[in-house]
Amino acid sequence: MSNIGYNPSRVGLDRCGLRGCGEVYWNLPPTVLYEHALRAGEGTLADNGAIVCTTGEHTGRSPDDKFFVEEPGSRNEILWGKFNAPISEGHFDLLHRHVIEHCRGRRLYVRDMFAGANEATRVPIRIITESAWHNLFAAQLFIRPASGSTGNPDPQFTVLNVPTCEADPGIHGTRSKTFIVIHLGKRLVLIGGTAYAGEIKKSIFTIMNYLLPMSGVLSMHCSANVGRDGDAALFFGLSGTGKTTLSADPERRLIGDDETGWNDQGVFNIEGGCYAKCIKLSREYEPQIYQAIRFGTVLENVVVNEATRAIDFNSAAITENTRAAYPLEYIPNAVIPSVGGHPKNIVFLTCDAFGVLPPIAKLTPDQAMYHFLSGYTARVAGTEAGVTEPQATFSTCFGAPFLPLPPQRYATMLGERLATHNAHCWLVNTGWTGGGAGVGQRMNLRYTRAMVTAALSGELNGVTFAKDPIFGLSIPQSCPDVPADVLSPRSTWPNPAAYDAKANHVAGLFAENFAKFDRVSATVAAAGPKVGKPV
Repeated sequence: MSNIGYNPSRVGLDRCGLRGCGEVYWNLPPTVLYEHALRAGEGTLADNGAIVCTTGEHTGRSPDDKFFVEEPGSRNEILWGKFNAPISEGHFDLLHRHVIEHCRGRRLYVRDMFAGANEATRVPIRIITESAWHNLFAAQLFIRPASGSTGNPDPQFTVLNVPTCEADPGIHGTRSKTFIVIHLGKRLVLIGGTAYAGEIKKSIFTIMNYLLPMSGVLSMHCSANVGRDGDAALFFGLSGTGKTTLSADPERRLIGDDETGWNDQGVFNIEGGCYAKCIKLSREYEPQIYQAIRFGTVLENVVVNEATRAIDFNSAAITENTRAAYPLEYIPNAVIPSVGGHPKNIVFLTCDAFGVLPPIAKLTPDQAMYHFLSGYTARVAGTEAGVTEPQATFSTCFGAPFLPLPPQRYATMLGERLATHNAHCWLVNTGWTGGGAGVGQRMNLRYTRAMVTAALSGELNGVTFAKDPIFGLSIPQSCPDVPADVLSPRSTWPNPAAYDAKANHVAGLFAENFAKFDRVSATVAAAGPKVGKPV
C-alpha cells in the first residue's frame, strides 16, 4: 500500500479491515485536495474560487436508510424507531466486508479531525473517503488538530464514506442500495449509495448526541453566538428556519451554526465549520455567509454558468437544498476556539408556512419545554414532490433524526440548565405573515433581525406584552425598528375570521403531535395551544 502525505499510523485502517486498497492520501491540505478533485472531474471551479460539486440522485439526507447496529453495549440505551432503525450485527458484518471489497485497489483519502471544541469531551475522528471533495468537506467541517500536531493515531470513531458502493437489501438487511450504518461497539460508520456530504456531518453529530449526554453534557441541534459583553445565545431550528442566517450577526461573534454542546462551563461548538443553506443567498441580506464562499469552500448542487463559472444562488434547478461548507474562520467575527459562557437567551425558530404564529413571543419555562419537545416548523408547497399546501413538521428537540436517546433525556437536561442560569426563551417565526404561503408574504428578514437583536439586548424586557388567546404566547406590543402592526399576526390578515380558523387548525396539529409524550409534567402539557379557543 502506498501512503502519500502525512501518515501517523496505520491504526484505524487495519482496524477497519482496509487492506489491499490503492494509494492512500493522509491529511492533504485543501489546495492539494482541490487539485485531486478537479483532475478527477469531481467538481467545477467557480469564479469566486469555491469548488462546486453535485451529488447525483441524493440532494439531501436519506433518513430512511440510517441504521444503528443492535449490539449489547448500546441496545438498552437507544430509542429504537423511525429514526433509529435496528440492523443486526450479522448484516453489518456482511455490509462491512462488501465495503472493504469495494475499496480494494481504490484510491482513498484519510482525514484526522476532532468533534467538539471542548477539549475535555472532544472526540478524535477519522474520515476515510473515496473522493477528494468529500475529504475536503470533512477538512472544512470538523475541528483540525493543532498546527504541528501529528493527528489522531488512534481515532475514537471512523467513518468510511464510499458513495459508489451500493448495498443489496436482500443480502445486507438495508432498505435500499443506500446505507448509513452506525456501529457504536466497533466505533465505525459505513456510508454508501449516496454522495450527499451532509451524511458525513450528521453521522458524527448523531454519535455525539449519544456520547455527550452520557458524560453529563447536553448536545443540541442549534447555532450559538456571543455578544460584546459575553452574553451567549442559542438558536434552535430545523433546516430553512434561519439558524445559520440569524446566528451570523455582524454585531455578535459566531460560536457555531448548527451543533452545540452545553457543559458546566458554558457552550461550545461541536464542529469546526459551517454548512449553510445557500438558496437565494445574497450579499445584501446575508453578507457574512456570502463573503465566506470563496477558495476552500465546498458548494453542493449550486448551479454554475458553464461559460463564465458565475454562481446562480437563485436557481433551484438541481435542488432547493443547495449548500456551502466552509471553515468557521471564514466568518470574520468567529470565536476561535469556539467556546462561550452560559447562554442568557434561547431562541426557538420556526418557519410557519400557515402564517399564524407571531414573529416573536416570549416563552415561560413550561412553554419553552413544550415547544422544545414539539420542534415545530412547516414545509412549503412546491419544495417537495406531493406537497401542494403547507404541511406541519414536528421534529422533537428540533433534531429528532439525530437523537439516539429518548427525547425526554435531552429535554430534562435543557430544562435544568434553563432554571440554573435563568435564560430567557423566545419563539421567533421566520415564516409567513398576512396569510399562509401563496397568500401572505414571507417575514421581512430586516424585521426578524431587529426583533432578535432587541430580545438579545434586553430591549424587549421592559415593553408591554399581550397574551395570544389561542397559542398562549406573550407577544410584545412594540419593538425598535419594527412596525407595531407586524407584531400581531391576526392584524396582518385581511380576513380575521380566516386567521382564527387557521390558527385553531394549527393549534390542533400541536395538540395531536404532543399527545405522544406521556412522561411530561402536567404544567408542560398544559403550556401548549388551546384548541377551539375563541379570539
